[in-house]
Amino acid sequence: MKENKLWKLFISTFTLSAFTFGGGFVIVSLYKKKFVEELNWLEEDEMLDISAIAQSSPGPIPVNASVILGYRIHGILGSVVAILGTIIPPFVIISFISIFYEEFKSNQVIAIALQVMRAGVAAVILDVVVNLGKNVIKTKNIIYMAVMVVAFIATYFFNFGAMYIIFFCLGIGLISVFLNYRKEKANGTSMDSIH
Repeated sequence: MKENKLWKLFISTFTLSAFTFGGGFVIVSLYKKKFVEELNWLEEDEMLDISAIAQSSPGPIPVNASVILGYRIHGILGSVVAILGTIIPPFVIISFISIFYEEFKSNQVIAIALQVMRAGVAAVILDVVVNLGKNVIKTKNIIYMAVMVVAFIATYFFNFGAMYIIFFCLGIGLISVFLNYRKEKANGTSMDSIH
């Protein structure tokens, strides 16, 4: 049973990685469809947490997501299997392309195909944005919605870098956790009052 789940994890990450064009945001969206909606291995909240951690950690988003996803599904061995499934396809494809780089670079058909793929990638990224936005709105938390709007304005209109936005959101998150902890402690519902 465990071997079957590991094999399914490997095949899923391998297939998604092999047929994904457009980077980390696209593959995270496809991970959600596969592991939350199709296989029911994760809850949607868990996948959102994985997405947030993968995007804010150094390194490629798909590999970061694979580490956490694999660990959540089957511990350290699951992480190794998910990472292998994720990195093998790009490694093989890039190695192949590097051999024929000059031919690919000057081929008009490939150039047109890449342009068309970009349009598809834009649609998938828009889908990710809409789904994440809906999930933030579902929380009905004014702070989360305000952070989402401020982050959008800062990046779109003022060209703030992603790292500034991540640290800003991290700060807001830590302040929110601290205030919730103080509120619970004042109401006598914190973990300290249970012990």
